[in-house]
Amino acid sequence: MRVFVALAALLAIPLTAHAQQRPLVTEDPETIGAGRMLVEAGFDYQRAVEYPVSGLTGHLFRAPLIGLSMGLGSFAEAQIDGGLYNRLSVTGRNPAAPLAFRLQVPGDSTWDVEDLTVGTKIKIVSEGVRRPSFALRSATKLPMASNENGLGLDTIDFVSSLLVAKTIQSVRVVGNAGLLILSDPTRGDRQNDLIAYGVSFARAVSPRAEVVGEINGRHDTREGDPPPGTESRSMARLGARYTVGTWRGDAAIMFGLTANDPSFGFGAGFTYVFDAFPTP
Repeated sequence: MRVFVALAALLAIPLTAHAQQRPLVTEDPETIGAGRMLVEAGFDYQRAVEYPVSGLTGHLFRAPLIGLSMGLGSFAEAQIDGGLYNRLSVTGRNPAAPLAFRLQVPGDSTWDVEDLTVGTKIKIVSEGVRRPSFALRSATKLPMASNENGLGLDTIDFVSSLLVAKTIQSVRVVGNAGLLILSDPTRGDRQNDLIAYGVSFARAVSPRAEVVGEINGRHDTREGDPPPGTESRSMARLGARYTVGTWRGDAAIMFGLTANDPSFGFGAGFTYVFDAFPTP
C-alpha cells in the first residue's frame, strides 16, 4: 500500500517529456531513457466481467490504475503496475464455482485492490531505417487481491515476451509474443502455460493527436479444459491520445473477443515522463 501512496504523490511533479504507453496494453520495445521516470494513472469500467474461480459476475470499476517505469539506462527500465480500488457490482453468482465456498461477499458488491505486477524491459536492438526495434520483457504478478473478496486468485504468475516495433511514416506498429505461466488457483501443484500476444498501432493525425488500437490477450494451448482462471482471453481496444504541453491524455473503448471476456468497457487517463535523477 505504501508503494501506491508514493506513486500517487508523484502526480504533483511537473512533466518535461511525453509518455508512450496508455491506453494500450501491448508493450513498446522502446525504453523511456536513462534517469527518467514515467508515471501513468487512469480508470476503466467493464461490463459483464466473469470470475470463474469465485463464480461472481458483474460490472467492474477500477480506479486509480497506476503505473511507474524507471529508466535504468538507455536500454533498460523497471516497471511497477497496480491499482488501489476495484469494485464489482455483482449481477450473478455460481455456487458451483471451485472457490465459491471461500467467498465473504454477503451483499451485491465487493471490492479489493489490483494485483501488483513488477517487471523489467531490456532493449536488444534499436530501430533503424529498415530494421525494427527489439526488446525482452519479463514480469511477475504478485497476489494483492484476495479470493475471499472474489476478485483475486492468490497466485503468483509470470510472463516473458519478445517485443518488436517499427514506425512507417506516421504509423507505429508494435507486436508482442511470449510465454505466460499461470498458477492453478485451486491446487498448488499445477500450472497452465499459455501464449501471450499483442498487436497494436498508433497513427498520428496531427502533431498532438494520435489514434491507437490493439488486440491483446492470451491463448490456452492445453488439451482439454484448462485449470479455472487460466482460460484464453482477448480484448480489442480503440482509442486516442492527445498531448497538451507536457501532458498526454488518453481515452479508449474496449470489446471482449472471447466468451470469457467482458462484453464492453471504456477507460481514460494520463501519463507523463520527467527527469528523476542524473545519469553519468
